[in-house]
Amino acid sequence: MDRRELLKGTGLMMGAMMLPAFGRVVAADVLSTKLDVGFKKKLADVALNAATKGGASYCDVRIGRYLRQFVITRETKVENIVNTESLGVGIRVIANGTWGFAATSELSDDAVAAAVTQALGIAKANSKIQTEPVQLAPTTGVGVVSWATPIRKNSMEVPIKEKVDLLMSVNAAALKSGADFIRSILFLVNEQKYFASTDGSYIDQDIHRIWTPIRVTAVDKKSGKFRMRSGLSAPMGMGYEYLDAGKDSHIHLPGGATIYSTSYDMHADAIAAAKQARQKLTAFSVKPGKYDLVLDPSHLWLTIHESVGHPTELDRVLGYEANFAGTSFVTLDKWKSGNFKYGSDKVTIFADKVQPHTLGAVGYDDEGVKTQRWDLIKDGVLVNYQAIRDQAHIIGLNASQGCCYADHWSNVQFQRMANVSLAPGKDKLTPAEMIKNVEDGIYIVGAGSFSIDQQRYNAQFGGELFYEIKKGVITRQIEDVAYQIRTPEFWNSCVGVCDERDFRFGGSFFDGKGQPTQVSAVSHGSSTARFNSINVINTARSLG
Repeated sequence: MDRRELLKGTGLMMGAMMLPAFGRVVAADVLSTKLDVGFKKKLADVALNAATKGGASYCDVRIGRYLRQFVITRETKVENIVNTESLGVGIRVIANGTWGFAATSELSDDAVAAAVTQALGIAKANSKIQTEPVQLAPTTGVGVVSWATPIRKNSMEVPIKEKVDLLMSVNAAALKSGADFIRSILFLVNEQKYFASTDGSYIDQDIHRIWTPIRVTAVDKKSGKFRMRSGLSAPMGMGYEYLDAGKDSHIHLPGGATIYSTSYDMHADAIAAAKQARQKLTAFSVKPGKYDLVLDPSHLWLTIHESVGHPTELDRVLGYEANFAGTSFVTLDKWKSGNFKYGSDKVTIFADKVQPHTLGAVGYDDEGVKTQRWDLIKDGVLVNYQAIRDQAHIIGLNASQGCCYADHWSNVQFQRMANVSLAPGKDKLTPAEMIKNVEDGIYIVGAGSFSIDQQRYNAQFGGELFYEIKKGVITRQIEDVAYQIRTPEFWNSCVGVCDERDFRFGGSFFDGKGQPTQVSAVSHGSSTARFNSINVINTARSLG
């Protein structure tokens, strides 16, 4: 085993380990139930009234029920099936101009009132060392409203046997097609979130997400060499209908790979993964040098996430957040100048919390702010950040942008990345047409390993599948590719983006941030894009 494959192969399960496992183990049928909304409103009112009487100038209450199901298999065996439920109340107050937070797992009037008292005590104690009072951007109360992920089939209501049978058949198809090993997983999430505040909002939301990762391994028995290929699905804000793949969901890419849009054919992808993992065993190792890169959305989403999504989070810009390669090179002076060239004029990147089927799509954020879409980079120029209610005034906004989130009722909400996407090109252009104009390049499909510095300025990205381009033609599959970037130089090298017909999403189910760590799920969309003269290294040589 070489070091590169060891790191790559463990990445999937390391990611899975980051998913919060808090909650009690329950029977599967518990996952399809809900709390009475009247009960939740009554409990919220207890907290709001107690906070107001206790001297709070503001209070919000989050009653959260977090349901998760994991079905994990490999080859012919089921490794684990876990159903979890976590239920409780998080209460946030402002008293003496300072935040205070407390939470309880007991859903009773007395327990909620006690949590309010604790939150008020924390706020008042902290106010003694507070140098500047909290400035909370106004938001209009929306009254009693509800929002739900638009699903056709609730994943939690699908029998376990049906899910196991699916994964077992997927594994069998991969093994029959040349795989030596396969791991297939279903991660299903339902967040039932109730928000109430002294602004006059009572918001009930029912949020669903699904992720179906696979990892296929092919082994050369003579040499012991092996290669892997991960699945090319994207985690989505959908129900189980995501796995009802139709022909219209298949997008056949140059080079022979197939990507899936609003549904996913696990069998077809597992079969292709087995064949492509075996092809990797004999693929030509890339020659280092400068290449024009054509990046598929299944790959580009991660580069967007790391080099644009995180550095435009305002708390990182301000230095409040420094975990997980925190802070940012995109300092306020660059935004204030009004002419900082983050990318070429082909690059417009927007934040969005409303796009259907995305991981970050909700009706209201965890501060009760109605979600929206806004530009971060417009025609290459930095124009905005991502900010929540107590940050908005810092960049002259009159309201939050609606990107506040907590991953659990027991954790305080804070600024989290919205869906951040590269806008499609304005001119008609397909990936095949883009490739025809490339003299010496590499076409990259799927996300791989990456590294990035503390300011999100210098980075390196790998991928899943790599194809050599010579004189406008894909000639062969290659291996051992990673490219190096300086963020502004990279985005300024973008010379073309395919049109909206090619627009697709990728995303992360476990984006980590904060201390203690919280995770969020976020999507990133793009069409295929071209970047000229990017430095490519050979990872096999660099790792030794």
